Amino acid sequence: MMDGWTRVCASDELLPGEYRVVDADGTAIAVFNLDGDYHAIEDVCTHDGGELTGGIVDGHAIECPRHGARFDIRTGEVLCPPAWTPTATFPVRIADGAVWTRDDRWD
Repeated sequence: MMDGWTRVCASDELLPGEYRVVDADGTAIAVFNLDGDYHAIEDVCTHDGGELTGGIVDGHAIECPRHGARFDIRTGEVLCPPAWTPTATFPVRIADGAVWTRDDRWD
């Protein structure tokens, strides 16, 4: 157990192109494997509060399945309206054979 970190899955269970969503102390965090690089964003479209996961992932972008806003999975940056505010990003660690993340916004 890594203090303050939430276990996502075993590192061999998150293949390139896949993602997993975990609850980290009440925050839904989506962790993506983009060609072997791991990135974590809050699973919330800043346009209307809906889930981003379930939307199309194209390269390093995810499209909200509700209204089509697009976000950069690596940075949380908005790529296409109707969203204007970035989504939060979080650290990812690979340790003890597992993928871990945490909500570090209030550290």
